[in-house]
Amino acid sequence: MLKKEVAELINRQINREFYSSYFYLDIANFYENKSLKGFANWFRVQAQEERDHALLFVDYMHNSSETVHLYAIDAPNQTFPDFKEPLLATFAHEQFVTGSINEIYAEAMKQNDFRTQQFLNWFVNEQGEEEKNTQEIIDRYDLFGYDAKSLYLLDAELAARIYAPPTLTL
Repeated sequence: MLKKEVAELINRQINREFYSSYFYLDIANFYENKSLKGFANWFRVQAQEERDHALLFVDYMHNSSETVHLYAIDAPNQTFPDFKEPLLATFAHEQFVTGSINEIYAEAMKQNDFRTQQFLNWFVNEQGEEEKNTQEIIDRYDLFGYDAKSLYLLDAELAARIYAPPTLTL
């Protein structure tokens, strides 16, 4: 059994991870509508990853004999003036998720919940990777994304991303 405060934060994180999946699917749709299918692919894969992150938290709650509470998921309702804006929104969103994971970790530390801390270590590392990957795409877009031929090449590169399920064991 988890402490009440930790369980509540994890339930909230489940909602945030499912929202993240919607968030990235919305961005994928934006790029798809602009005929940037590689960008769309990258964000569809990201949406799959976020859904699986939510399910890892669900499994952890079940393995901890806790009740999972599924809350309503808000629609992203985003509009973007250009191709770069979704990338910036992604980076800001990943920073928000990192903060949320850190909040759970801090509460687990406060409660001496070492098992949850160990579980969250994977997410701490994952968030570092997510922020790094997003920043690299922004940096590359800044380097050559404004040139049509270079944008085409970046789009082709992003099209090569394939989904790989997370390898966290509970």
